[in-house]
Amino acid sequence: MSVSQRPTTSWLMIFLPFALGYYLSYLLRTVNAVISPDLTADLGLSASDLGLLTSVYFLTFGIAQIPLGIALDRYGPKRVLGTLLLLAAAGSAAFALGETRSQLTLARGLIGFGVSACLMAGLKGFALWYPPERQSSMTGFIMAAGALGALTASTPMEALLPVLGWRGVFWLIAGLSLALSLAVFNTLPGDAAHTSNESLGQTLKSVAQIFLSPAFLRFAGSATFFTGGFMAMQSLWAIPWLMQVNGFSISHAAQYLMILNLGMLTGQLSIGLFGTRLSQRGITPLNFMQFGYGTMLVVQLLILTQTGPALPLWFMLGILSAANAQTYIATATQFPKSAFGRVSTAINLMAFAGAFIVQWGMGIALDILQFHEYSMVIALKIAFAGLIAIQVLCYVPLFMKNKPRQ
Repeated sequence: MSVSQRPTTSWLMIFLPFALGYYLSYLLRTVNAVISPDLTADLGLSASDLGLLTSVYFLTFGIAQIPLGIALDRYGPKRVLGTLLLLAAAGSAAFALGETRSQLTLARGLIGFGVSACLMAGLKGFALWYPPERQSSMTGFIMAAGALGALTASTPMEALLPVLGWRGVFWLIAGLSLALSLAVFNTLPGDAAHTSNESLGQTLKSVAQIFLSPAFLRFAGSATFFTGGFMAMQSLWAIPWLMQVNGFSISHAAQYLMILNLGMLTGQLSIGLFGTRLSQRGITPLNFMQFGYGTMLVVQLLILTQTGPALPLWFMLGILSAANAQTYIATATQFPKSAFGRVSTAINLMAFAGAFIVQWGMGIALDILQFHEYSMVIALKIAFAGLIAIQVLCYVPLFMKNKPRQ
């Protein structure tokens, strides 16, 4: 099927299932930020307990990335995504039924594994079924779908909780995951003709070479602590920050989280709409990252020091987070196109490892600081300042020179 000949059909059959998958993935990624007060009250969780329960999503998501990249190149996005979404449905149902911290942690881990293909399968599918000149814009549009999922997990989710409760919310998500899996199997084009015949040994060797490459290591730090750090804040610690540091109620904090996610949506849509034109003018994905991350550091310092009005700062932070998506493209340009699935999942592994490390690590840091009689407000500021300091170190390699590999 040619997307240029049948744009409406291709949008319905190709883009929409992938977009809905990433919407669901981001909804599940960030939903714990709003339900965290209820989870803490129901289960008597400490900060580190909450951090581990939420961040295990990122752990299993990250663990899945390397085998996922191999599977996408060997079997194609349709079969991989459709199968994993069934696991996401099972994990969501198990979370709704969970009665203990351990049960909920295992269920959330299964959810992370189940939605691990939602973005990568989409990027792989776009590479298969859309022309090269549309890749940047398609990436922006699917990331915007993720931003819509994050938006749903803010104020709309907070409004839904009194009606369904957090268990009812996860039963609803389980049903959506199952329906989407069936849609993927029934609507996406067949992908058997596009799969790799490379041996498993050759594939594993190529994965090892990617991780050891200086070109990959150049972007690994920023993926870990900029992309991963943003996800950790957005999906959990933003709400405690807004409630403790800014003194907001849960409803007010959820509104600010929605503003952050609106900013993210604005940034991704802007890249989707203008990415091709900017590329034609010589603006590269690396340029997006250099500007976006530099400005993000400034905005985060203003949030940390509570300098200026909070609302526009959180909105701007969301806009600047659009630079995160450019990491996949910037890294992929350093490797042969045939390695796209493995390179993109390798950099995604770094991002989700970072989200796990930052999310759980901040919880541990908060418990330790409070044990030493620091207030929650001061503890949050110290932990956030530590993240910013690490990000500064990861920003420097983005200005090192590398030649793209042909």
